[in-house]
Amino acid sequence: MSDTTTIRVSRATRDALNDLAARRGETVIESVSRAVRLLEQEAIGADLAVPLRDDELAWLDADAG
Repeated sequence: MSDTTTIRVSRATRDALNDLAARRGETVIESVSRAVRLLEQEAIGADLAVPLRDDELAWLDADAG
């Protein structure tokens, strides 16, 4: 079994997590882990959406020759 710990959440959040996990047929730990991964992917997507700097564009346009 993996190491676990306790976090404080409101009762409403706890109930929502239990409901989501039950509807997905998984444990609360699995649902929370999935939520964390999705939030990480969202942050990566936001980082990737930032326009490239001039030096990055110049590097991309460089001749690999």
